[in-house]
Amino acid sequence: MTKPWRRAVVAVAIVAVASASWLYLQFNPLGGVGREELVNIPSGSSLSEIASDLESAHIISSAFAFRIDLALFGSLQVQSGYYQIPAGDSFSNIRTILSQGPNTVDINVTPGLALWEVEQDLNQAEGQTYAVTFMTLANDAAAASPWRPNHSLEGLIAPGNYIVAPGETPAMLLAAMQNGFTAEMSAAGLNPQTRRYGLSAYQILIAASIVEKEGYYEVNKPKVARVILNRLAINDGLQMDSTVLYALHRDGGTVTRAMLENPSPYNTYLHAGLTPTPICTVSVQDIEAVLHAPPGAWRYFTLINKDGTMAFSNTFAQQLANEALAARRGI
Repeated sequence: MTKPWRRAVVAVAIVAVASASWLYLQFNPLGGVGREELVNIPSGSSLSEIASDLESAHIISSAFAFRIDLALFGSLQVQSGYYQIPAGDSFSNIRTILSQGPNTVDINVTPGLALWEVEQDLNQAEGQTYAVTFMTLANDAAAASPWRPNHSLEGLIAPGNYIVAPGETPAMLLAAMQNGFTAEMSAAGLNPQTRRYGLSAYQILIAASIVEKEGYYEVNKPKVARVILNRLAINDGLQMDSTVLYALHRDGGTVTRAMLENPSPYNTYLHAGLTPTPICTVSVQDIEAVLHAPPGAWRYFTLINKDGTMAFSNTFAQQLANEALAARRGI
C-alpha cells in the first residue's frame, strides 16, 4: 500500500508539471499567431495594467501568465500609444514589440481641419510619398463621389482618430475616412439627394464647413448658420474671414487688407454666394446647425467675449456697436 506522503509528493509533482506545461503553452501558444489586434497603452500604465489590456484585446489569453513571464524574464519600459500586435504570439515577441515603442501612427482629424492640414500630418508621420499618394487618391476619389463635389474631396472625410497600422496603405486610410463620412452624414440626416432652403446636399456641406470655422463653439453654430442662409437668400456676400484664409492655406489669424483683395473664388468679400468647395472637415453638429437653423433675421455676428460669446444683429449699425463693444473688451 502506497504511503500517504508518497501520494502527496506525486500529487504535488503532477500539479507542478501541469502548471509548468500550462505556463509554457501560455508563453509559447500552439497554432501560430492570429490576426493583428490594436491595443492602446495609456500614459502611466503599470505592467499589471498592460497585461490586463493585452488580455482584453485578445492578444494573450492570461494576464496572470504574462505577469509571471515579466517576473521571470525581466521588466519592461513601455511607452504610451497604440500597438499593433498579433494575437497568440509568443510572450517573448510581444515583449519585444512593446519594448520598441508604438508601431502605429495616430492621425487625428478634428472638425475644422482642411485636407492640406491632413496632408501635412501624414507627411510628418508617414513621409512625403505616403502623403502625396493620399492626396492624389483623394483627388481621384472626388470624381466618383455621389456628392458631386467640385474637383475636391474637401469636407467629404469624417473627423476621427485614425490609427495607421504597419502596412496600411494610403488607399486603405482614405477608404476608412470616406466610409466614416457616409456614416456621419447618415447620422446627421443628410444624403446626396437632400435639398433644403434651395441648397443641394453639397452646398449644405459647404455651408456647414463655414459654420464650423466661424461658429467654433456649438452654442454659436445654429445662429451662424442662419446668418449664412439669410445672406444667401438675398444674394449678399457672406464676408467670412475663414474663407479668405482657406484660400491662403491659413488656419486663423488676422485678415489683412491685402488678403481681402485676393481674387480667389473663396474670397466671400468679393464674391457673393458659397465657396466652390467646403473649407474644412465638418461634424454632425455642423450639419444639424444648417439643417435646423433657428428662425431669425440676423445678418451679422461678431465675437464680444473671450469665452466665445457672440453677438448677432439684424443691421449693420447694430454690428458696428457690437464691434465697438468687442474692442473695448480687448477682443
